[in-house]
This record gives sequence, structure tokens and C-alpha cells, in this order.
Amino acid sequence: MSHAFAPGHPPTLPATPPAAPGTPAAPGRPGRDRYLDLLRSLALVRVVVYHLFGWAWLTILFPSMGVMFALAGSLMARSLKRPAQGVVKGRIRRLLPPMWVFSAAVLLLLFAGGWSVGDDPDHGGAWGPVSLANYVFPVGAPPFPWHLGDKAGLLEDTWPAQAAGPLWYIRAYLWFVIASPLLLWAFRRAPWVTLAAPLALTAVIGTGLVTIPGETGNAVTDFAQYGSCWVLGFAHQDGTLARVPRYLAVSAATLVMALGLWWASGHLGPDGWDLNDIPLAQAAWSFGFVVILLQYAPSWRELPGRLAKWDKLVTLSNNRAVTIYLWHNLLIMATVPIIDLAYDLPFMADERWSSALDTTYMLWMTLLVWPLIGLMVVAVGWVEDLAAKRRPRLWPNGAGASSRGRRAVAR
Repeated sequence: MSHAFAPGHPPTLPATPPAAPGTPAAPGRPGRDRYLDLLRSLALVRVVVYHLFGWAWLTILFPSMGVMFALAGSLMARSLKRPAQGVVKGRIRRLLPPMWVFSAAVLLLLFAGGWSVGDDPDHGGAWGPVSLANYVFPVGAPPFPWHLGDKAGLLEDTWPAQAAGPLWYIRAYLWFVIASPLLLWAFRRAPWVTLAAPLALTAVIGTGLVTIPGETGNAVTDFAQYGSCWVLGFAHQDGTLARVPRYLAVSAATLVMALGLWWASGHLGPDGWDLNDIPLAQAAWSFGFVVILLQYAPSWRELPGRLAKWDKLVTLSNNRAVTIYLWHNLLIMATVPIIDLAYDLPFMADERWSSALDTTYMLWMTLLVWPLIGLMVVAVGWVEDLAAKRRPRLWPNGAGASSRGRRAVAR
């Protein structure tokens, strides 16, 4: 008996991640801001849970991608105090090697499954092989078949879309990194215009007033709907957001969020209230949500109280955010054939036992995916260290380091 993995969304739709390496400190604070580190960890957990269960309400409860892009934008603004060319090259260098390892695994699985880009009706012709370069430097969408294999096989035949799905985030992050020097220049001269411009662009292309076809349209839509969150990171890092009276910022953010939900109510997608299918609602809700999170940011140097027991996991997830984000979909799918092995056990001939496994299948997937993620962190996570020109570490959770040292190594 086989249980096919239930797909979430195509890779051009923000499914969640991730995440950019490192997290900024609050203005005027040395070291890391553990509140922002905690937000990234929560975002990663939400991404995994969303892809496990596909619950649309999670996109409203915690808009992970908006949070992640805001944190990355804040880090970028802090880094751009140094010469822009070196910063951009450094960010790209830290991003690409982990992606190359993931891309190699995906392409190996695709080719082993019998896929040929030249014979693919959606990617054939002379452009097909050229488009494979997006697995190396993702300025566009990488090609993959929407169906490969047998529906009755180990995995549902739509598994390539799930496997390649996380690469949309890498593309969007790359665009933001390259555009950041210009965006930061514009923000420092016209902050409110720069902050509102991506929302305005989303209102134009996310409502159908202007349609940009193909993957170019998807890329522009991704850039627009999260652009204001990225620029909010600038505003947080520069202290611009903190200078806005809290009551005014929260009131305006709440209004924008309400407008987003109002728009969503009349433009529900195939999964109902899933904001990943509704760009303008996603942009508005994420923007307002991030404003409130950053307005109330406590700038912790250490996780306080009961949160302190999660310190090592927060440190680990921040050090391996790219690895976790890239691989989590494949690892969720990998739980299916592993759990299905249980149906071959002798006592499973009893209908009561097989029915019990049927009923608790999602529970077992949820329990199994986390150790699989841990194994992948050990297996390939150290590539993130090499990309950052650090000594490779198998399990960088800060254990054995002082709090000051832990914050330093997690950069």
C-alpha cells in the first residue's frame, strides 16, 4: 500500500522558505539579535509544517517568506556599509555552493528517471539545454518535468515540481542581492517612496492590470510582492522604522493587512485562503505583519526565560537555514517510501494494524522528517561553511561556545 506525497504548490509560487544566510543585529547592538534569529527559526519550522499538511491558514498565521526577506534585507543593509561590489559577490558566493549540491542531486534524480530536457515539450528546442544553467546561476526558472515516473510508484509523479520548488526563493534572493545597492541608495533618498513602490508594482501586476507572461512574469511578481519586506529590513537596520511612532506604524500596518485580507476574500485561489496564490494579498499581509514584528522587536542578546532551552536549535537552524530550506521538500517526500516499508511487516496483515498506520500516516511523516533534516544537515550542511570561508562544522549549534562566541560563529 503506497501513500503518495501530497504536493503543495508549483515552484513559482512562494511555498515558503527560507532563508538567507545570517541575521542582522539591531541598530547600535554588537553581535547578533537573538529575537531575529528566533524569527528565522520559526519561519523555517512553519515552512516545513506547511509543506507537510498544506494548511492554507498557516500563510496568514505566520507569513514566513515576508519575514525571511525582511531579515535578509536588514542584513544586507548592514553589510553595505562596506563596498557594495564585495558585499554582493560575498552574498552570491555564500548562496551558490549549497544550491549547487542540491541542484546536482535534483538533476541526478531527474536524469535517472529518464527525463531529457531536449525531449521535453515544455523545454525542448535550443533553449532547453541552455535553461539548465539556471541550476547553476538561477537568474530564471530551472527546467523540470511536471510529471515523471508512475503514480503508483514510490512517489507521486509530480515529485519534480516539489523537488525543484525551493529554487524560486534562491532566484528571488539573488535578484534582491544584486538590486540591493540601488535599492538602498533609493531608500536613503526617498525612503517612503522606495518602501511603497513594490506594493504599488504588485497592485499593478498582481491584479491583472498588466500581465507579464511566462517565467519572467513569475520572477517579477515574486520580486514585487516581497520587495517591500526587503526594504523594511533596510528601514529596521537604519532605524527609520523605529522613528515612526508605534501607534502610527501599527495602525497603518493593520490597515494594510486588512486591505490584503479584503482583496483575498474576493480572489481566493484553488486552495482557498492560501496567500501564496494571491500576490497582492500576500504582499499586503506580509508587509503589515513584518512592520508589527519589527516595531516590537526586543533586540535580545540572549534568548530569555523559557526560550533559552531552544538556544542550540535556534543557532543550528540559523547556521543551516539554506540547507534546511532547500532540502526539506525532498526529505518530506522521502518519508513516504520509508513509512510504506511498515506495510510489509508480518503483523500488518491484520487490518487493525494497517488501518492504524493509515490513520496516523501524517503523524509519522511529521515525526520522521525532522531526523531526516538532521541527517542532511550533517551530510551536506558543511558546504555552507565552505561557501562562507569558514571551517566546516557538522552540527553548528553553538554547544561548547560562550554566548559571545556562539553569536560570532553564526554569522
